[in-house]
Amino acid sequence: MIPPYLIDFSLEDMPRVETDVIVIGSGIAGLYTAIQASRQQRVMLISKKSLFESNTRYAQGGIAAVIAEDDSPEYHLQDTLIAGAGLCVEEAVQALVHEGPEGVRQLMKLGAEFDQINGELALTMEGAHSHRRILHAHGDATGYEIVRALAEYVKTCANITIWDDHFAIDLITSNGECLGALVQRPDGDKVLVTGKATVLCTGGGGQLYRYTTNPDVATGDGVAMAYRAGAVIQDMEFLQFHPTSLCYPGAPRFLISEAVRGEGAVLRNIKGERFMEQYHPQLELAPRDIVARAIVSEMEKTKSTFVYLDITHETEENVKLRFPTIYETCLRYGLDLSSDWIPVAPAAHYMMGGVKTDLNGETNISRLFACGETSSTGVHGANRLASNSLSEAIVFGHRIVERIAGLVPLMDDLPALTVDESRHDLPQQAVVERRLKLQKVMVRFVGLRRNKEGLRKGLEELKRQMGFFSCRLSRREEYEFANLLTCAMLVAKSADWREESRGAHYREDYPERNDVVWCKHSLIHREHGITEERIHHV
Repeated sequence: MIPPYLIDFSLEDMPRVETDVIVIGSGIAGLYTAIQASRQQRVMLISKKSLFESNTRYAQGGIAAVIAEDDSPEYHLQDTLIAGAGLCVEEAVQALVHEGPEGVRQLMKLGAEFDQINGELALTMEGAHSHRRILHAHGDATGYEIVRALAEYVKTCANITIWDDHFAIDLITSNGECLGALVQRPDGDKVLVTGKATVLCTGGGGQLYRYTTNPDVATGDGVAMAYRAGAVIQDMEFLQFHPTSLCYPGAPRFLISEAVRGEGAVLRNIKGERFMEQYHPQLELAPRDIVARAIVSEMEKTKSTFVYLDITHETEENVKLRFPTIYETCLRYGLDLSSDWIPVAPAAHYMMGGVKTDLNGETNISRLFACGETSSTGVHGANRLASNSLSEAIVFGHRIVERIAGLVPLMDDLPALTVDESRHDLPQQAVVERRLKLQKVMVRFVGLRRNKEGLRKGLEELKRQMGFFSCRLSRREEYEFANLLTCAMLVAKSADWREESRGAHYREDYPERNDVVWCKHSLIHREHGITEERIHHV
């Protein structure tokens, strides 16, 4: 059993800081929610590194919204539902496609500058979209531009207090209600931050895997914190692997945006043969899970560790203009995007599952909300449609703020909570070694392709690490490993439970999708274990 708290403490002995709204995380979800909440309330924005270090910063492709005259919310809805493989919550998708365009306009008012052609917003196509509806910035630096604009705006908001380099360790709850968070300052001191609402915007958990497009900070902190606090966690078996990350000696697993394929790039195996026609009628623009598994199949057939991405039909001028960041990064490693085939392979990219919320971003714990990749609103279903994630963050961030406005303040009296688990000192094994071992277990047993035997072996390996929760933890990397171990268990258990293949979850022993039995969400609760929720399509 994973304990409700990672450390021992006494609230009576701990300093307390009060605010109205606590926002944990500084990607698009955290920054946008903090800005909107600050218009009427005091906000504490907590970031474990800096405002600029988040998954959003590395988002290249763009943000999906219905802007073009030949597009419509209904088209966007259908594309999202198809990609989600029967597990989308249609009401949540309706909110996304109808409220997303206004959210984009709000981003522009806050200073985000999207690319234009002849005075009109430039729109591109990405995989599984039926229309051009992807806005982008500086070619392929959309996430960075959004974070830049929002971070600069946040610094002008008098109602927002920014705590950089602070780590939110655990949520404090009482009688089914979240009171706030236990936070460690840069000097190691602990402080209790209380507020009438706490919003988890901590991003995903790409660091569960050795090969990921995510930055080092993506350690599943919010999902793990919420699980320990008693929140329901949903659909953790659905973890998306991006089909095309740079796979080259000495280079990081740098994301090669899906927009490159949207602009006509093709995939070739090491023999130079195009292969996607064997796997899907949409070829390179098929849903990500299909493209990723097709690449792995070709790698196995040709006994290679990569395939090629080829956009050499485009002029050097066009490639540099449309994909400047990708072009410069590849060039740094001796690869010219305009004249070379680029070696790529799948890498862990995005969690569709997360903390279960309603249409206002609220969890089953009163006053606790989740937004962005940390949450599971039901928008993405079993497989996220490209570029819907940034849209989801702003749509549900706005809804969360509207819901928070109706909450009454917390009572001043706090429970006399003391946690004493008599934890012991950490063993000598370095945390970095534990983290690497966990990542290898996840790649080997809980990766792109799964089966019961492997999942059971993976669970056994993870259970051997559970003694870590009985240790005395004090450093950020120790808390992060505890959170990764928590999320790894949630992913493996959910993947073992779902005996079918659907979206990003592929079981070799159950290769077919089964709507009769498995058209349902997986729900995991710390005390109740795995339960299910049937899908009710409107």
